Amino acid sequence: MNKPKIIQLAVGKPKSFERNGKEYISAIGKESVREAFLSRDGLAGDGIANPEFHGGPDRALCLYPFEHYPKWEEEFGTKLCPPVFGENITVTGMRESEVFVGDIFKIGGAVVQVTQGRVPCSIISKFNSIDPFLKRVYETCLTGYFFRVLEEGSITPDSEIVLQQRSNQEITVFSAAMAILHKSGDTDIFEKLAAHSELATEWRNKARKISEEKLAKK
Repeated sequence: MNKPKIIQLAVGKPKSFERNGKEYISAIGKESVREAFLSRDGLAGDGIANPEFHGGPDRALCLYPFEHYPKWEEEFGTKLCPPVFGENITVTGMRESEVFVGDIFKIGGAVVQVTQGRVPCSIISKFNSIDPFLKRVYETCLTGYFFRVLEEGSITPDSEIVLQQRSNQEITVFSAAMAILHKSGDTDIFEKLAAHSELATEWRNKARKISEEKLAKK
């Protein structure tokens, strides 16, 4: 993993936008800031409109890997300027396949822990006026991911990101997302996810349910 670097730090409150004559309320339209305090509830000045996919202690901070932007730009033939996914931090050197569930990072004055991949929702397509966006993010599992906050503190775009602890090198964010979003894999992966104490509670419950469904079909 290359040394991580913050490309953009962004926050935003829920607000309305219109697409194809319909109005939507979302906090996806975030704006760049020079500093924000990260508490256990999230960044100061940030907000959520859909608690099903965002917010809560296990989803206090959202990251999206900057390396994916050129891929989406080429695929959809349009320029995409962060944070089109509504992420709080756009970062290089921390792709889903390079980061493990439970990893602990120091970002500026805060200490955070990787909890789960992001569950993509239709707002991604609507906000960016790209109809297949949701489908492709879902298919590829290039979703970005969330952190819980272990120590509160301020973050700036110049903050260093330093890996402090990696206790598990078996389950990456990407492999967890592939399993949960696509119910992909045998019962072993779901049993491991369900027992992973550092995985977000919601995803542990999902893994347990999928494991039970797979066992029932045998």
